Amino acid sequence: MEKLKVLVVDDDREIVDSIAIFLRADGYEIEKAYNGLEALDIVMTHTIHLIILDIMMPELDGIKTLLKLRESRNIPVILLSAKSEDADKILGLTAGADDYVTKPFNPSELVARVKSQLRRYTQLGAMQKTAAQIVIRGLVLDTESKSVMVDGEAVRLTPLEYKILELLCRHPGRVFSTEEIYRQVWNDDIVSDNAIAVHVRHIREKIEINPKEPRYLKVVWGVGYKIERSE
Repeated sequence: MEKLKVLVVDDDREIVDSIAIFLRADGYEIEKAYNGLEALDIVMTHTIHLIILDIMMPELDGIKTLLKLRESRNIPVILLSAKSEDADKILGLTAGADDYVTKPFNPSELVARVKSQLRRYTQLGAMQKTAAQIVIRGLVLDTESKSVMVDGEAVRLTPLEYKILELLCRHPGRVFSTEEIYRQVWNDDIVSDNAIAVHVRHIREKIEINPKEPRYLKVVWGVGYKIERSE
């Protein structure tokens, strides 16, 4: 069985080496990079299953690296940052990160977050395949290729964004609470409180013509989120 490979990116070599020790002990293969340009080069030439990416780096910082990565890859990304403010977390999640860890961090917690992200990336979790495509008016999800089309145009979602959208689209008209989405998509509680709201906003920006007047993904205030069955 192929080992899962994690790319660790930080300009602090001691941090990279420390993370690598803990992940190798858990059975992961490790690639190392010390700036964003090196990281992008490795992603394009190696099979990488998850990236741990520092934000503050020379040459190409973590956010710019992540934005560039999302142009062609949906690999799960955990951001590392010395900043703990909500604005920085939201910036990272909006740029396409799947999780955010503040330095200094507990290595065991970081490994747990890696396991959690890889579990979501490699499995469908509680969601079962029922058809190759889910079609809701102009919104089309292909559950085999994990691709999304809106009015005939391809839309690129991160793995978590896709799973949230697929969950909602499998049950059009049903309102899912934040807790239900946690259980169905995250499968654990290692997640920022505002993560779902950030991901939903990002999905709407990608699939809606006017995110302020959505055709598909609706907020039911005080209850949760749903995909509108019909206009």
